[in-house]
Amino acid sequence: MTNIIIKKTENGDFAGFTCEGHTDFKSAGEDIVCAAVSVLTINTINSLDILVKEPMEVKKNEGKGFISVTFIQTPTKMSCLLMDSYILGISEILSHYGKKYVQLEFEEI
Repeated sequence: MTNIIIKKTENGDFAGFTCEGHTDFKSAGEDIVCAAVSVLTINTINSLDILVKEPMEVKKNEGKGFISVTFIQTPTKMSCLLMDSYILGISEILSHYGKKYVQLEFEEI
């Protein structure tokens, strides 16, 4: 299962997110759920970096299916929109394929 944790401050500002694990919907190369989560995650990170130039720290371990983003400062409105879009996309995957493959959690830090 892939577990996505959206991290927010006590003020409700985005602080970052983690995405960890493999969905195991199908075998490698045929796993459309894993591919969808991966595309959304990488595209969100690239958009935050290239389009918005949001200062952030990214850590990853491809073998373990782990990627983590930590915002260096309070994200801009555009970055928040990109994060809301990420959450919307992940929520849609979750609603179509279920909690057996994808978990979405929110954590206050």
